Amino acid sequence: MTMSSAKIECVLRENWRCGESPVWEEASNSLLFVDIPAKTVCRWDSLSKQVQQVTVDAPVSSVALRQSGGYVATVGTKFCALNWEDQSAVVLATVDKDKKNNRFNDGKVDPAGRYFAGTMAEETAPAVLERRQGSLYSLFPDHHVEKYFDQVDISNGLDWSLDHKIFYYIDSLSYSVDAFDYDLQTGKISNRRSVYKLEKEEQIPDGMCIDVEGKLWVACYNGGRVIRLDPETGKRLRTVKLPVVKTTSCCFGGKDYSEMYVTSARDGMDPEGLLQQPEAGGIFKITGLGVKGIPPYPYAG
Repeated sequence: MTMSSAKIECVLRENWRCGESPVWEEASNSLLFVDIPAKTVCRWDSLSKQVQQVTVDAPVSSVALRQSGGYVATVGTKFCALNWEDQSAVVLATVDKDKKNNRFNDGKVDPAGRYFAGTMAEETAPAVLERRQGSLYSLFPDHHVEKYFDQVDISNGLDWSLDHKIFYYIDSLSYSVDAFDYDLQTGKISNRRSVYKLEKEEQIPDGMCIDVEGKLWVACYNGGRVIRLDPETGKRLRTVKLPVVKTTSCCFGGKDYSEMYVTSARDGMDPEGLLQQPEAGGIFKITGLGVKGIPPYPYAG
C-alpha cells in the first residue's frame, strides 16, 4: 500500500515556550494544551480560531478532560481540578513532597478514568537535569494517589493498548518506548519491557498517542518529527517531519479524530534557530495520515 501524503499546517503561531499535552475536546471542537514554563492552560477553538487561557501558579505540564465537567491538570507537584469559568484550580493531591525541585511532566487518563502522570527534576536547560529524581503516579477517581516506580529521568508519553491490557510509557532519557502488562480493574502494572529503541536522528522521545490500529505515534524532541511504531514488531512504520525541531507531543482530534495535532517548543533555541524556524512553539495540524485516533478518556473523579 502507498503512504497517503500528509499535509502539515501551523494552525496556531503564538510561539508557545513549551507547548505540551494536546487533548481534543469534542464537545467544544477545541484543542486543549499547556505551555509548561508560562504556567498556562490553553483552549483553541478550531471553529472560531480563538484561544482562551487560564494561568496557574506553577509550571503546568498536562491537562485532561473531567467527566463531571471542567478539567484536571498537573500543576507543579499537584494534581488539580480546573474550573474554566472562574479560572480557579483546586488541589486534589500532592506528590514528591520531599523533593522541592521536582515537578510533574506528561500525564494522561486511562480507560477506567484514573489520571496517570509522572514527575522529574526541574531542568536547568532543556533535557539538562538531575537524573532519576522522578516517579510515576496515578490519581484514582476517589482522589487517592498510587506510586508505581521511581528512578525516572523525564517522565513522558503514555497511553494504553486498544484492549486495555498494555500500558505504554516513555522515560525520555532511556531513548526507549516501554510496555507494561496492565490490569484495568486495579490499575496495576507489571513486566516492563522495551518495544522500540529510538535511532540517533530521532533524538528524544517525548509525547505519545495511539491510533485505531493500535500503533503508537511518538513526538521526537529535537528530532522535528513524529514517528509511527508497531509495538508488537518493534518496527518503525512511518516518519512525518515537521518544520520545527522541538516537537513535543501529539494527539488525534478534529472531525472523527482523523487529524493529528502536534505541539512544539521554542525554549532553548538560539536566535539563529528561531530565525530559521519562525513557527517554533506553534501548534500544527496534520491531515491526510490515512488513520484515525481514539477519543481521550475523561478523569472519573
